Amino acid sequence: MDEIFRQQVFEVIRLIPGGRVTSYGAIAKAVGYPNHARHVGNALRHYDDDFPAHRVCNSSGHITASCLEDFTKKLSAEGIKVEGNRIQHFRNVFWDPLEEL
Repeated sequence: MDEIFRQQVFEVIRLIPGGRVTSYGAIAKAVGYPNHARHVGNALRHYDDDFPAHRVCNSSGHITASCLEDFTKKLSAEGIKVEGNRIQHFRNVFWDPLEEL
C-alpha cells in the first residue's frame, strides 16, 4: 500500500470528532480515491492504541473490524449506541469529511 495514501487516511480519521463516525468509503472519497474503501480498511490494520479507528465503519453503519467489543466500548463512551455490530442512529452521527472539512 502506498504510504502517502495511508498517511492521508490516518489524517482524515484523526479529524473525526468524538461522538461521530464515518465510513471507509467516505474516507476514500475524501483522499481522492472514491472506489478504494477496501484499501482504507487495509490501511487500518496497524495503528496506535490512542488512534480513533473505532470511529470508522462500513457504509451501512456496521462495525466490520475484528475488534468489535473494544470498538463498541469506545463508541459507547462517546455516546454512540451499538447493537450487535450496528451503530444505532447511524445517519444522525455520520460525519462526512467532504462536507465537514
